Amino acid sequence: MAGLIVPGMRVRHPLRPDWGTGQVQSVAGDRITVNFEHAGKLLINAAQVVLEVLDDASG
Repeated sequence: MAGLIVPGMRVRHPLRPDWGTGQVQSVAGDRITVNFEHAGKLLINAAQVVLEVLDDASG
C-alpha cells in the first residue's frame, strides 16, 4: 500500500479517527510520516496500518 501513497496526499488512520485528517510528509519504504491535524507528526508503519486515502472533496 505504501507504493500508492505519495507526499502531499491527505489520509486518515482507520483506527484513530480522532487524529483527524493527515497530510503525508514523506514515504520511505513502509515508513510513512504523516502530519495529523489533532495528533501532530507521526511515523506510520504501512506494513501494519492501511491508511485511508482521501479525495479532495472529503478532506
